[in-house]
Amino acid sequence: MGKDLINKDFLFWRYLINCWSIVLFVFIVYDFFSNNAYVNFLGILSAIYISVLALYVGNKEFERWYDRHRGQHPGELFVIIWSILIFTLILVDFVLQKPYEVPGAVISTYIAVLTILAITKKSKELYKNKRQKK
Repeated sequence: MGKDLINKDFLFWRYLINCWSIVLFVFIVYDFFSNNAYVNFLGILSAIYISVLALYVGNKEFERWYDRHRGQHPGELFVIIWSILIFTLILVDFVLQKPYEVPGAVISTYIAVLTILAITKKSKELYKNKRQKK
């Protein structure tokens, strides 16, 4: 029963971060086509997104270090999606010469995603080294 509860809890955080990712991506694109009309709203959404992502990743790493998480949900996928989004925004803005600027909240969120991935990669590496020494 305990393992089932942990799996359900982990799935809850995974679904939550996936939902917030979609919401944030949609509003970033909507803001692009609206020429920064929703930049303040993006700040709020970005703060929520980063918080949920930190909780999800923290929960995942905690479970890993206590040998209760074995699943694979690669963070690289989030970084690839974010990188494509940022690159596309910059490229399309440059080509179309729109009166648009990539919001600071979007750049900060991208940096947070990169940082969280780097930390989890290091954590995973340390965990694997610890397990090999046993």
